[in-house]
Amino acid sequence: MHVALRSSLLFLAATLPTAVSAQQPQDRAAIQAIVQNESDAWNRGDAKAFAESFAENGSFTNIVGMQTYGRAPFQAQHQYIFTTIYKGSHNEFTLGKVSFVRPDVAVADVDGVLSKMVHVPPSTPLFPDGSMHVRLQLVLSKEHGTWQIDSFHNVTVNPAAADGPPPTH
Repeated sequence: MHVALRSSLLFLAATLPTAVSAQQPQDRAAIQAIVQNESDAWNRGDAKAFAESFAENGSFTNIVGMQTYGRAPFQAQHQYIFTTIYKGSHNEFTLGKVSFVRPDVAVADVDGVLSKMVHVPPSTPLFPDGSMHVRLQLVLSKEHGTWQIDSFHNVTVNPAAADGPPPTH
């Protein structure tokens, strides 16, 4: 009996990492779809679709440091900016690194380029072409087989620091 239990545990240990890794490409694809849907919703000015994957009690920090909690305030804030300062703007999100903290929790880095703005918040750095670059950090969880954004943290990129810190000598 001890040998059978040991064999079962060895089999489980050998197959578990494979099962988790096999799951990650499809989970990355699902997260990529969320990022693409957000980009498309932004470009249509559709706040409801933009908030679709945001958790009911999610946390949002915008580029000027304002924080809100919950899907309804997230949607309302985006509805406001889609009809005012960012009306008709274009946002291109690109998914970068995705780190799976657990099979059902991921941290995703997203780069964004926002152009065609009506107005920008004070002290917001712009690139020479007039675009605003942002970096998002999303914390996502998988609930009942569906990924959702639990935390959405947004910062602007200063053009002078866009390539990272200077090399050390």
